Amino acid sequence: MPSPFSHDTHPEADRIRFAIWRRMSGAQKLAIVEELNAMTRALTEQRIRERYPDADEREIFLRVVATWLEPDLMRRAYGWDPERGRPV
Repeated sequence: MPSPFSHDTHPEADRIRFAIWRRMSGAQKLAIVEELNAMTRALTEQRIRERYPDADEREIFLRVVATWLEPDLMRRAYGWDPERGRPV
């Protein structure tokens, strides 16, 4: 019977993974989340650098943030229009 959490993972592997997670402290779990967030940001930044090779550091930053925020909030918070790729 497949796991309700991981359709491509054997149930015994899920059991072991969940047992490990249960033994971890909150700080350890938070450290993993922080590491995954950092990796996600780095991959997003890399993709943006490849797509916009002439972008300066500020534009790279804004394009990364625009992947997380709604366009209206980007305009209000940063004065930058992600749909046009330029300041408001």
